[in-house]
Amino acid sequence: MRTRLAWAVARLRAALGLGLCLTACGGTDLDPGVGNGRGTGTRTLTVTGAVYALPRQGQARAGADFAVSFSVRVSLDSAPATTGSVTVTSATGKVPLTFRNDASGPAWSGHATGYDEVYVLDVVIDEVHKVEGVRVDGPDVHTFLQPREGASINTSASLAIAWERDQPADIAMLRPEPADWITIDDSGSYLLPAGAFWSDNSSARLHTLRLARTNRVVPEGATPESTWSVTIENDVHVIDPPLPL
Repeated sequence: MRTRLAWAVARLRAALGLGLCLTACGGTDLDPGVGNGRGTGTRTLTVTGAVYALPRQGQARAGADFAVSFSVRVSLDSAPATTGSVTVTSATGKVPLTFRNDASGPAWSGHATGYDEVYVLDVVIDEVHKVEGVRVDGPDVHTFLQPREGASINTSASLAIAWERDQPADIAMLRPEPADWITIDDSGSYLLPAGAFWSDNSSARLHTLRLARTNRVVPEGATPESTWSVTIENDVHVIDPPLPL
C-alpha cells in the first residue's frame, strides 16, 4: 500500500494539472495516487460503469490476490449501445470489453487478473459518440484487523470490527451475511450491533463478513447521470460456536 506522503503529493499534482511532471519524474497516470480524471467526450452517451475486485479466497492482502470484473452499460438516446468499442486500461494493460445481453441486462463486460487500483475507461460508439480518458483512482487494499480469520464470535453481543487502509474511500459498505449491505463511514472501525448474524445455537456456523470500499467519478464527457466507479471487497470468516448443553 502506498504511503500517505506519496498519496498526498500525487493528489496535489493531479489537482494542479501536473500530469507531465508525473510522467517525467517516473510516474504515470496509471499509478495509485494519481487522482481521478473526468475525461472528455461528446456528452451524448449515458455510461454507468464499475470495476469490482473480489478476493480469490479468504482475506486478500495484495493486488494479485484479487479477481477483477468490469461491467459498463452504455446507452444512446435511451437505447443500449451494442456496437462500438469499450475498453478499460490499467497498469497491467488494456482490456477490450464484450457486449452481452443476459439475465443481468445489456452491458459490456470483461475480466482481469489482479487489482491495479487505477482504471481508465474509453467508450467509442459509431466512431462519433465518445467518452474517453475517464480515470478513477480506486481504494487501496484494506485488510481486517478485527475480527481475525476463523475467530469465534458471540452473535448475541455487539462485534467490534476494525480494518486497515491508507486513505478513506468515497463509500464503504459492510455485509454480515446473510444480512444485506449497510453503508458505514470508512473510518477504520465499526461496532456491529448484536443480532446481525443469524444463529440457531445448536451447531457451529461459519459466517462471512464483507467490507466493500468504492471510489467513483462523474465523467465530464457523458450525460450527467453517468458514473465510473472502482470497488474493492475483502472478506473475513468467523465462527458462531453452539451453546453448551
